[in-house]
Amino acid sequence: GSYIERFLGLEISGRLSAAALETLSIVAYRQPVTRAQVEVIRGVNSDSVLRSLVRRCLLEEVGRAETVGPPILYGTTFEFLQQFGLSDINQLPALESIELAA
Repeated sequence: GSYIERFLGLEISGRLSAAALETLSIVAYRQPVTRAQVEVIRGVNSDSVLRSLVRRCLLEEVGRAETVGPPILYGTTFEFLQQFGLSDINQLPALESIELAA
């Protein structure tokens, strides 16, 4: 079973990469957000990272943008809230306090 999971890319490690954490924080603070909007902020292709976060149930499709395409809008999930010990997305630290601490 573990060989098949690894082959199909289904095994999920407990840790998130720096790229995954960066992408997750962008979506958490800017949701709903498209892949293109995430890529503009990060400056790199984020398709595989977004797929990985959706597969881990930390992000989900929350709709489609009303533009040409229409691109998928991503948002955080209840699983995201549980994993980070939040009861509501409004409990995220204010961006100003994060910037001052850096």
